[in-house]
Amino acid sequence: MTAEQTTSPSLSPESPTETPLPDDGAPHDPYLWLEDVEGDEALTWVRARNAEVADTLETADEFATTERAIREVLDSDAKIPEVSKIGDRYYNFWRDAQHERGLWRRTTLESYRTDDPEWETVLDLDALAAAEGESWVWHGASVLRPTPEQLAAGEPWRHALVELSPGGSDADVTREFDLVEKRFVAPEDGGFHRAEAKGSLGWIDADTVYVFTDFGEGTLTPSGYPRVVKRWTRGTPLDEAVTVYEGTDEDMYISAWRSHTPGFERDFVHRSKAFYADELYLAERTGTPEQRLTKIDVPDSAEVGVRREWMLVELRDDWAVGGATYRAGSLLVARFDDFLAGDRGFTVLFEPTATTSLAGATWTRHHLVVNVLDDVKNRLHVLTPPDAAGPGGAVGQEAADAPWVRSEIPGLPELGTVAVGAVDPVDSDDLWLVTTDYLTPTTLSLLSLGERPGDAGAPEVVKSNPAFFDADGMTVAQHFATSDDGTRVPYFVVGRADLVAGAGDGGTGAAPTLLYGYGGFEISLTPAYSGALGRAWLARGGVYVVANIRGGGEYGPAWHQAALKANRHRAYEDFAAVARDLVARGITTHEHLGMEGRSNGGLLAGNMLTQYPELFGAVIVGVPLLDMRRYTKLLAGASWAAEYGDPDDPEQWEFIRTFSPYHLFDAEREYPPVLFTTSTKDDRVHPGHARKLAAKMLGEGKDVTYYENIEGGHGGAANNAQAAHMAAVHYRFLAERLG
Repeated sequence: MTAEQTTSPSLSPESPTETPLPDDGAPHDPYLWLEDVEGDEALTWVRARNAEVADTLETADEFATTERAIREVLDSDAKIPEVSKIGDRYYNFWRDAQHERGLWRRTTLESYRTDDPEWETVLDLDALAAAEGESWVWHGASVLRPTPEQLAAGEPWRHALVELSPGGSDADVTREFDLVEKRFVAPEDGGFHRAEAKGSLGWIDADTVYVFTDFGEGTLTPSGYPRVVKRWTRGTPLDEAVTVYEGTDEDMYISAWRSHTPGFERDFVHRSKAFYADELYLAERTGTPEQRLTKIDVPDSAEVGVRREWMLVELRDDWAVGGATYRAGSLLVARFDDFLAGDRGFTVLFEPTATTSLAGATWTRHHLVVNVLDDVKNRLHVLTPPDAAGPGGAVGQEAADAPWVRSEIPGLPELGTVAVGAVDPVDSDDLWLVTTDYLTPTTLSLLSLGERPGDAGAPEVVKSNPAFFDADGMTVAQHFATSDDGTRVPYFVVGRADLVAGAGDGGTGAAPTLLYGYGGFEISLTPAYSGALGRAWLARGGVYVVANIRGGGEYGPAWHQAALKANRHRAYEDFAAVARDLVARGITTHEHLGMEGRSNGGLLAGNMLTQYPELFGAVIVGVPLLDMRRYTKLLAGASWAAEYGDPDDPEQWEFIRTFSPYHLFDAEREYPPVLFTTSTKDDRVHPGHARKLAAKMLGEGKDVTYYENIEGGHGGAANNAQAAHMAAVHYRFLAERLG
């Protein structure tokens, strides 16, 4: 890709035609003009930086080789096509070299099991984009389940709601699609159509949807998400839709949906007050346009799920209720109707230990599969409710008092990541089973649990990804570093055995090493195979390290909460401890150690750059938060105040400023070479964060490389070509800076 050649504006702080932006009362920000996302001055600056990348990193022969190698992985026809069962067909969204935007397609299970399935194209996004002159990016689809009567009559699954984003932004459109005729249903023909905004539609029945979107002034939250949800009837104007729920000016997101499980059809309204504070309401029709809302009486910090007769509650905090106290991180279950009637008795399905946390829970028709992380390694347990566990099933009080039966799944790997997904949770006890690690290509298996406990057979391998790089002689090790406060922090090291061993065990002691981390929002980093990483880094003698620092979810809510707000520094101390441990083990040196983080991990990278520059030979800061004084005023930033704090509160700003890289930058200090990457179309984390710190550092003569993709959204790329190019920029930067 050739960057557009432009005349570079002055690198001095003031733009000659600075765009006025809101004043938040903070000290004057000379780079505020770079927050004007698509302003002429800002984009001229961006194009000039991209041109510098084109003239430097992209001119090397190795750049083209790396880009081509990564593109081959992304476009490979041999990758596993992930499928979702809709009716009797299995649907997949696919992108390759011939279909950059992608195909939505379907096949039968019998055909899918073969090496060369016969796919029927349902929607061609490349053709659609060309016909409509729009750079559509697939955001998914939801399909209405026919009623039992319709299924019995042989009626097909027909009604779909397809979400498409222009250029990859979070804001998207929703358009009704007919799966039988394989065409969009035009609004003039009664089809549902939601204009571009952050929000969605959700099926109630074939002629009614829930709609939560931008309805005009005052209908969005401070984060830019929907504040109002309505019920919309086919063939009527959107402005006649009936309001179901309206949140407050301080809420984060309002939505609604219907559960279509036969015999257990229910409607719910979800109110997200803050990132870790939610309310769930049961919405019941009253015979009038209004719906009666009943709040599910659990702590706001808990996550609630209702499926058939059961209610699951996952706790983020301790909860004292019904004469018992349940620990944070536990998974509880109760009968939903009993709970609504006032019963507060729960069964504990999972309780965390010092090394374990809940990674997920997946329903099949008769079972609940609980996925547990034990020192960042997955373990699966099958739990069967009492009314399905015994011969004929327990009933009445016998069922209420009977325990859930636990059984195990045979044949699973001891190391690596194991994920599960129900094939059809309404009618089947079959599971998709995905296994992977850093050196083993992903395998997809099909597992039938059977109706009764212990009926599960061995997983049947359906498909495996090819090996995109030669892992012979490579190994994976898990180590633990000690953070400043004595906390034990796990991390994985991947690479050639002689490099991973460390100098004390015969290693070179100076391997070029890339250290990756995230540390936020209770998100766990688990082992996964990456053909691109393997080809561009591991196969060329690089070592890859993943740090499981606090702020993540590797050890449950407590691990996350240990790095919230005023304790944010704990995540950065953890990451620095891993960096030091790598050097102490003789795996690398600080000069040969690079690090990368994206989004919240970009904030991590910004703090490593500004607080621990001596630990790294290069830093990559991707789609980052950096200006923590203004982050709540930029795009979705207000939704993250529960994670970082409110900078408009003077007391909270005192601790927030200690991890705001834009303010921590010191012109007198030495910094390692840094690469900033972002996307103009990122409407979640504002590109102004990366632009402003890059400009500030460039103005002081620091070694800064900056690349901004003009489309791509928060993911950074809208198609495989852009993703390969962006990755090649990353790896070429590291190769040149780390050796």
